[in-house]
This record gives sequence, structure tokens and C-alpha cells, in this order.
Amino acid sequence: MPYKVKIVSGSDSMKDFLEIPARIYRNDPCWVPPLKSETERILDRENNPYFFNASLCKFVCYHNGDPVARSIAVINREHWRKSGRKAAFFGFFESVKDTEAVSCLFESVSGYCRNEGATLLEGPFNPNHYSEMGILTNNFHTPPVIFETYNPAYYPDLLENNSFRVSKRLHTRINPDAGTYLRNRYSDTSFPNGTSDFKVRHISLWNLKSDLERIREVNNDAFADNWQFLPLTRHEYEYAAKYFFFVTTPRLIVLIEKDREPVGVIQFLLNINPVLQGMQGKTSYADYLQFIWKRRTISSVVLYTAGIKKAYQNTRVAWLMLKAACSVAQHYPVMSTTWISDDNIPSIRTSEHLGLRPYKSFSIYERHIK
Repeated sequence: MPYKVKIVSGSDSMKDFLEIPARIYRNDPCWVPPLKSETERILDRENNPYFFNASLCKFVCYHNGDPVARSIAVINREHWRKSGRKAAFFGFFESVKDTEAVSCLFESVSGYCRNEGATLLEGPFNPNHYSEMGILTNNFHTPPVIFETYNPAYYPDLLENNSFRVSKRLHTRINPDAGTYLRNRYSDTSFPNGTSDFKVRHISLWNLKSDLERIREVNNDAFADNWQFLPLTRHEYEYAAKYFFFVTTPRLIVLIEKDREPVGVIQFLLNINPVLQGMQGKTSYADYLQFIWKRRTISSVVLYTAGIKKAYQNTRVAWLMLKAACSVAQHYPVMSTTWISDDNIPSIRTSEHLGLRPYKSFSIYERHIK
């Protein structure tokens, strides 16, 4: 059976790249169709600042002329310098249940990465470490929340049958009755007033650009030593935050400051996936109006980040962050998290204070490039 892998180089092959998920999930009630325009925006190597210092190549595998599998390959040499490993990333991986198609796909991906000097292929990252990542390995019967990957149950076998092995395990957490839990556990869930040393506030629409920079500053410091983390540049963060208020509101983001210096931040996102599911990947003006209207009914939030600068991690800031999280999340019936590394004990302990229990598991895979 003839297989052929092509590098995406024009509108026709990009259309095939974007259409593959619909072939796989069209009868899956849990699938949330991604906005095609947003996928294209993320993978725009001419305009996405992340690719100013990283290379990107997109691949599609065809079987008898039909597109059946896809992936991207990313080479980031700054990551090589930090990690000491010449690891290339793959991402946006999708495939029908065909081991040979995946074999052909990753032979081409590996060949490209080998020519760039990489010795390891790791992923999926969509397209990097602060995006969606990992292969879902359990709970396939429930839809994903925002920033959570979703895939058929056969994906782990597709990768493991092609010499990939698990390199990292991640999980998400959930509290299906967050409001009641927080009000019962904590006698005072009012918004913290701060202290004589620290000021606690929501971000300001009037100073949005400045506050986004403060969030970036805190996160770059707080997560500097985290697995796979690279600092975000100002341009990267602004590009990623283009549709910021489609997924959150100022009331869902809290900054903690000391002498006007940002030292802590907690960010919640609205779980917009139930609304996106109804849009079926379309982005017309009418679809956007429908999105804005239906967003009012969202009853679930996702704890996206909770970061404290290293110099303040053993201070009163942690207590203020917990109190702020309770104040925000108590108004929503359901609270969940984005991915947490299985060995990130501080994050796990913090999540337990909020009644968050393990929910879905994900794996990062790697294989050596010969």
C-alpha cells in the first residue's frame, strides 16, 4: 500500500494538514474541533515570534492520495543550550489507526530533524512547552477542557509501536463541586485585602499592556527551573495573548505586588470548550457573536498558572495566593487545572488545598534519531 509524506508548502497541503482531525474525530462526541484560523496563526512561522528563534516544518502523510497523518517538527537551539540535549519537538500529531502511516510520517520527521543536528525527537508539544502537550492515556469518554489535549485510545500504541517510549508523565486535576468545597473548607473566601507589605489586585483593563508584562515577568522567574521551560519574550507573550479576553476576564486574574514590583500571579481561564464545540471550527462574524453570547453561561474555570517569584516563595505571598484562588473559584461549580508534572510535589500539594484530585493522565514520548 503506497504511502507518501509531503512537507507542507502551499495552501493545498495546508488544507490537508488542517482537515486530518475531522477525518479522525467526526463521529466522536467528545471532540472539540479546533479553530482552523487559530491553528494557522500559531503555525505561522513568519509572524509567530516563537519561530523567530526556532525552525518549523509541517508534514502530511498520504495513503493512496488521501491525507491520513500529520505532525510538525520544531528545532529550538536555545532549548539545546539550556537542556544540554539536542532534542527536536514534534507536535500537532494526528493519525488514523495505521501503524505503517505513522512509521512513514516519523521517518520523514526524523530525517528532517537529523539533518538539523538533532539526536532526539520528543513530544507532542503544540508547538512548545507552554501550549497543549502530551498524549491522553485515560478517561477518553469525557471532553477536554481548554489547554487539554484529546486523542483516541489507540494513539499510545501507535507511538510505542514506532520505537517511542514515555519520557515524562503529566496529569490534570479537577474539583467537580469547587464552590461548595471552598466555602465549606475555608470560613473566609472573601478577596484578600493584602497586608502592609503586599498589595493584591485584579489586573486592569486601563493598564492591560503593563499588567501583561508584569504577568510575564513573574512567570519567567517562577518557572525558570521547570521542566522544558524557556522564558517567554515580550513579543511571544503579546502574540499568545492576542485573544486573551476570549478565554478569561480581569476578575479571573490576580496580581500580588510589593513596592510596585510584581511578585505573584494567579490566572484562571474560562473553560470555553463547550462553546467552541458548537462552532465546529468556524470563525465567521456570526460565530464570534454566538461565542460571546454563550460564553456568559460557562460554569467551569481552569487554573492556568499560579506563580511566585523565587525570592518570595517562602513568604506570605503563598497564603495570599491561596486566598485569592478561593475567592475567584468559589463562584464556579467546577474547577480544573492545566497539566501538572507527576513529580511536581509543590503544585500537587497546592492543588490538594483546593480540593483538586487527579483526573486525566498524559504522556510525553521520545525516540532517539539514528
